[in-house]
Amino acid sequence: MAWILPDWPAPLEVRALATQRTGGVSAAPFESLNLGAHVGDSAEAVGENRRRLCTAGRLPAQLVWLSQQHGTNVLDLDGAQEAPAGADASFTRHPGRVCAVLTADCLPVLLASDSGAGVAAAHAGWRGLAAGVIEATVRALALPPESLLAWLGPCIGPAHFEIGAEVRQELLRADPQAEAAFARNARGRYMADLAALARRRLERLGIGRIYGADVCTYAAPQEYFSHRRDGRTGRQATLIWLEK
Repeated sequence: MAWILPDWPAPLEVRALATQRTGGVSAAPFESLNLGAHVGDSAEAVGENRRRLCTAGRLPAQLVWLSQQHGTNVLDLDGAQEAPAGADASFTRHPGRVCAVLTADCLPVLLASDSGAGVAAAHAGWRGLAAGVIEATVRALALPPESLLAWLGPCIGPAHFEIGAEVRQELLRADPQAEAAFARNARGRYMADLAALARRRLERLGIGRIYGADVCTYAAPQEYFSHRRDGRTGRQATLIWLEK
């Protein structure tokens, strides 16, 4: 099993990782560490992959997997025993509770307090960004923005994320100054930079310490699932928690 660790100056009690696609039991087209139970893979394979992740990652608790809907609902892991329908982020201020999001091109965003007071994870595709999932997660975490660090995990890069004018307009609606995150291509459409858009959102909230955003899922088929590249495929997970 392989994963990457965020390269950021978070306190020692903050633990985080982003899985890659190897080390599981799922068959094609989900090979092999598919962690998504909603993509058509067998329940037995997904269950075993999740078990392997918990063991190999030495996770302090069973994960609460969100039913992601590209929205802005944020789950409080300190007050809920299971995820409600349609949550795209979670947070905790207590050790032993794991925030997790699934992606296959969308952007995973991790947040951590520089004092270890809390952590959060958000699933930010273009719909979530446009709707304000990052802003909703920061509000729910309820810690001073200047105390937060952010890490942007593996997502589709600007060389491969083509969108139409209507999507660009939706993303610009809440951030009209974000034109630099889009490049018009020869087909009259636009190449969009999800990480740049998220970085702008974070900076506007007062979060200046932002790391990551250097891995493209589309361009790395051996390491990452990519819905835009492959269509029917699996999901990787990005996790964050406070160590007991």
